Amino acid sequence: MATVLPRYLVTTLALMLGVAALTAAMGTGAAWLVSQYRFPGRNLLGWALLFPMAIPAYVAAYALVDVTDYAGPLQTGLRAAFGWTSARDYWFPEVRSLWAAILVLSLALYPYVYLLARTAWREQSGCTYDVARALGCGPWGMFWRVGLPLARPSIAAGVALALMETVADYGTVQHFGVQTLTTGVFSTWLNGGNAGGAAQIAGVILALILLLVGLERLGRGAARFHRLGRSGRPIERQPIEGPGRWLATLVCLVPVAGGFLLPVGVMLARALESPAGWIAPGLVDALVNTLVVAGLAALATVGAALFLVYALRMAGSRLVQGLLPLTLIGYAAPGAVLALGLLVPLAALDHWLADGVLGLTGWDPGLMLTGTAFALGLAYLVRFFGIAQGALEAAFGRVSPSLPLAARSLGRSPGGALTAVYLPLMRGSVLTAVLVVFVDCVKELPATLLLRPFNYNTLSTRVFELASLERLSEAAPAALVVMAVGMVAVVLVAKGQRD
Repeated sequence: MATVLPRYLVTTLALMLGVAALTAAMGTGAAWLVSQYRFPGRNLLGWALLFPMAIPAYVAAYALVDVTDYAGPLQTGLRAAFGWTSARDYWFPEVRSLWAAILVLSLALYPYVYLLARTAWREQSGCTYDVARALGCGPWGMFWRVGLPLARPSIAAGVALALMETVADYGTVQHFGVQTLTTGVFSTWLNGGNAGGAAQIAGVILALILLLVGLERLGRGAARFHRLGRSGRPIERQPIEGPGRWLATLVCLVPVAGGFLLPVGVMLARALESPAGWIAPGLVDALVNTLVVAGLAALATVGAALFLVYALRMAGSRLVQGLLPLTLIGYAAPGAVLALGLLVPLAALDHWLADGVLGLTGWDPGLMLTGTAFALGLAYLVRFFGIAQGALEAAFGRVSPSLPLAARSLGRSPGGALTAVYLPLMRGSVLTAVLVVFVDCVKELPATLLLRPFNYNTLSTRVFELASLERLSEAAPAALVVMAVGMVAVVLVAKGQRD
């Protein structure tokens, strides 16, 4: 309280406020236009607005700085066009600043709001809007008085998710030189050697996350919105006439250009500029490490979630099932907080095991937990267990209860019913859960930086290290691979949004 915490907290709150406003505006506006109107490019943009989900925010930060910095093509072109010779001849906004961090994080995170708001409007009946038009509501009145109130819970949930990711972010704010609570954990622990101070800051972060979750639940309250019947007519999109239709296209195109086309274009240009980066030392090792640790962590996470969800369904205890939502806390907690919380007890256990083996056998095994990728895989499991649990719980709910009951009546054990009935019917959901968890593990940066063994790089840490040294051409191949992996998950999400 007497030194760094007030500065970190104020900056974090300012960052959250800016991201909340911008993500809500971009995500809600785009979702309303796509779900309610017809305009040029609407079908393509409906998919493309999800694409920034595949781009890690720190990669977008590197791309923006590369384009707009003093030596970048934008300012270089301005100087050449107007004959300016130095920075004293013109004014240009400071790129490495809080506003740039807000912009980049908003462009990366608005799809949370867009996806949930668009889904909310797709599930509503078109009769509601027909009645509103008959009562004299124009386009703006329709949005403010009908559409926005009906989608408010979904928009609030999307903004809450975006803010959780904002608080957890490290790579973006570090590159822009913005001192937040998460950068405070790194600097206090790694640079200052003060694990206790880092734990105090991590406690503040966790309190912020829990406050966000509580506010989202409180804001939603007991509000429920239902269709009045099964035969609800889908919303009929209205055509936009005149120049307004191109304005709608532009409004939806800007987030896609800033959040997807810019980072992909910069990384492709950098990779083509230096083709040797594809065979640079360390890239193959980083790729193998990423595939191994993320793949094993994804399989372990989904396997543990499958076992837990099925066991709780078999137990049938309301008390035990009421504890299931606690598993979601891991996803809400930032990677830096999880890393700090895991490393301290794991290190103590590691030394205890090594001393025991040494005392019994005379052989020193070294650090078996924190000296290998085990701690990193455990952090991934805790961090993303909630995603797998939510997906599998929904998949179990879609299986008719009569099918496993029939299997049990024919002599199948609970395990036999799981393998003979549930898993064949849930195969697609299980594979999707594995893929989504794998993609999140590949993109995770803070926990990976803190828990990886020495001389152990993944794709995300390789991108971070090289970009921090201004060697973007060497970082570009690894960044493109990370984005390609992310696109696989986004395509799966987009397929479920076809309408």
